Amino acid sequence: MTRDEAKNILLLYRHGTADATDPQIAEALALVERDPELKNWLVVHCAREFVLREKFRQIAAPAGLKEQIISEQAMKDRLVPVWRRKISLVPALAVVVVVLLSVMLASSWFANQSGTDDTLAVYQNQMVEYALRGYQMDLMTNDAAPIRAYFAKNHAPADFVLPENLKSANLVGCAIEGWQDVKVAMICFRSSRAAPGAASDTWLFVVDVASVKKSSAGPIPEFSTVNRLTTATWIQGDKLYFLGTTGDAEAIKQYL
Repeated sequence: MTRDEAKNILLLYRHGTADATDPQIAEALALVERDPELKNWLVVHCAREFVLREKFRQIAAPAGLKEQIISEQAMKDRLVPVWRRKISLVPALAVVVVVLLSVMLASSWFANQSGTDDTLAVYQNQMVEYALRGYQMDLMTNDAAPIRAYFAKNHAPADFVLPENLKSANLVGCAIEGWQDVKVAMICFRSSRAAPGAASDTWLFVVDVASVKKSSAGPIPEFSTVNRLTTATWIQGDKLYFLGTTGDAEAIKQYL
């Protein structure tokens, strides 16, 4: 299977579903693990799809549409006059209109909010995908000094500033991830909440703020939920900080 063939197959892949059991998708995912470029493409694709799905969920169907469709379904076997059959097309047309409007609204939103794939929402989702899909730590240590040295040597952000409370957290290692042709410093922590066998359950991502467009973040952390993580985002100096944890809002606030 070539990289392009894998991409075509994975366009239908929905992360977190049973899609991974499909033989073709499973073969494509196996290639992803061996191909760093393809893996980065998949992470971006899954992040984009997640944002799009969230926007679809926010579009409400017209009031009474469900009841109208159910009513029409119950009457489908009844004989109705020809002049009434045209009226029965109204619910179907309404569904088509809702779907078309949904696609138009979602497409418009995505074009405006994340048009070039370098917006804050896409960045956040891509980093969460890195954390949740599994990753290989480049360096395992509980000492911040060798982590900074490793980042500096590999041209990733090394002059990051940890919040005071995060300095006392259980540091376990680091990795370097990719974002829009720049490097992201990924610092990993493990709390008492971590699942058995989990290497970490809290992650801090640091990147040059100039590489992330349309960011409303400021010096005061902004809290949100991204996928299954509780997150905080803030800017300090020329760096954008993105902290995510498997805990709740109180859990993440204790690090700040």
